[in-house]
Amino acid sequence: MGGMSEVLLGFMDKGGDVLWLIAALLFVMWTLIFERVWYLQLGWKKDVAQVIAKWEGRSERKSWEAFQIREMMISQTRMQINRNLPVIKTLVALCPLLGLLGTVTGMIEVFNIMAVTGGGDAKSMAGGVQQATIPTMAGMVAALSGVFANTYVTRIAQRESVFLQDNLTTDH
Repeated sequence: MGGMSEVLLGFMDKGGDVLWLIAALLFVMWTLIFERVWYLQLGWKKDVAQVIAKWEGRSERKSWEAFQIREMMISQTRMQINRNLPVIKTLVALCPLLGLLGTVTGMIEVFNIMAVTGGGDAKSMAGGVQQATIPTMAGMVAALSGVFANTYVTRIAQRESVFLQDNLTTDH
């Protein structure tokens, strides 16, 4: 286990400080994704059952007022199911941008080495190029993982929202 953490810390050291920002962003993004998956698996069905029971408990469901109450119930439930989805989407978009920031800071390091050494120290320049490319790769990998998870969670939220709307009937 100690070897694994040394490899991870070595990788983080090669990527520079921006890599820590990407790691923190990735942690927050996946925490929110797991929270949404957990809610969809455990909390959503209970909330839908409560809303449907409340709607079916109404004696009158055909008037304009009843229609407005139905729309309010659907809207409030949609807000619950869509909570954190825009934040997840934003975090996915930020990952490659932070990777790009790492590229820029790494290239500044390369140019700084070129200015100090006159461009003759290839080993130092390679370290700067490495520091420039690792955050780019990390940001893209983080964004790709978030894109797939966000798409999965968003599609389930949309499908369940339509399910709720279809089950709040006004025909009886």
